[in-house]
Amino acid sequence: MTMSVSQLRVHKIESMGTLDGPGIRTVVFLQGCLLHCGYCHNADTWQATGGEWMETDALFDLIMHNRAYFKKRGGVTFSGGEPLLQAKALLPLVKRLKEEDIHVAVDTSGAIWNDAVEALFPYIDLVLLDVKHTNALAYSALTGGRLSHTILFLERLKEAAKPYWIRQVIIAGITDSPLQVKILDALTASPFREKIELLPYHNMGEHKWSPETLPFKIVAHETSDEVIEELYKAIGVTNDAESTI
Repeated sequence: MTMSVSQLRVHKIESMGTLDGPGIRTVVFLQGCLLHCGYCHNADTWQATGGEWMETDALFDLIMHNRAYFKKRGGVTFSGGEPLLQAKALLPLVKRLKEEDIHVAVDTSGAIWNDAVEALFPYIDLVLLDVKHTNALAYSALTGGRLSHTILFLERLKEAAKPYWIRQVIIAGITDSPLQVKILDALTASPFREKIELLPYHNMGEHKWSPETLPFKIVAHETSDEVIEELYKAIGVTNDAESTI
């Protein structure tokens, strides 16, 4: 097998993740993001020049070392930041992982679609799509980006019959209304949606925030489990998610 010498800019790696896809997973957080979400708990991933360069050969070896923990259900998840900013460099690595029958997931905002993403797409087993808000103006105010990009990405998922999970952070006064969550449910529904996750907002990333790194900063209290449960009830979904954001 030809060994790749390409590199990825990596923020951090979790070897035993259980919240970012099915089973036990190696979670690779890549550097760089197009959005500047006002509640971001990883604002230090925004700059494309941050993190550290890592050869994809070394990353492949690390993932294969963790393979014993994956069993039949686990795998690797590429998160961020926005991992699809590095789609071109990801492609040869993901191809190698698929040759080894490793389940590959990508956690993305759906804010980018280009030739590199399109080339990578067939090799992804699962997409965790973060829909920040269902109202275009609120989405832009919250993230600095466009909801239309995420909607286009969602349509690509449906057209390709690609399995996906929908995620949304629930923030008091912003995304916590039953109507907003019902719209999210209706907007993202399809036979290929495997799960919808409503994630309680927390402020554990505050120590990373500054006027320069978080220009859209919001101030909100942490979301209670009771609020999350009521929103799940509003869309008739049983809450089996343990994730928080």
